[in-house]
Amino acid sequence: QVQLVESGGGLVQAGGSLRLSCTASGRTFSSNTMGWFRQRPGKEREFVAAIRWIGSSAYADSVKGRFTVSRDNAKNTVYLQMNSLKPEDTAVYYCAADSRRSVVIRTTPGGYDYWGQGTQVTVSS
Repeated sequence: QVQLVESGGGLVQAGGSLRLSCTASGRTFSSNTMGWFRQRPGKEREFVAAIRWIGSSAYADSVKGRFTVSRDNAKNTVYLQMNSLKPEDTAVYYCAADSRRSVVIRTTPGGYDYWGQGTQVTVSS
């Protein structure tokens, strides 16, 4: 059974930083894209960032220059370093994995097959 488990969420003041981690078990994703989405209250789940198995990455415009996605294939883990956090970054953050070995980074939830349970990030003003 495949599981993705996020950690690292919490409460932080505006301008602060958090680092999210997501570790997969049940199969390896070293040849697959892994990504992060978030869902703000009353909003649809939206793309944040993703990284392909070869290391190329993509970001939502709203987080570009502030967030960095990285991965450690040996640990089957993907990270999201979030700096200069803003109150509008408050959301539940979800880790996701694409079961296909894609040549493009998918930026919609439908492009991912496995999901974590989510971790709350709250940024106070």
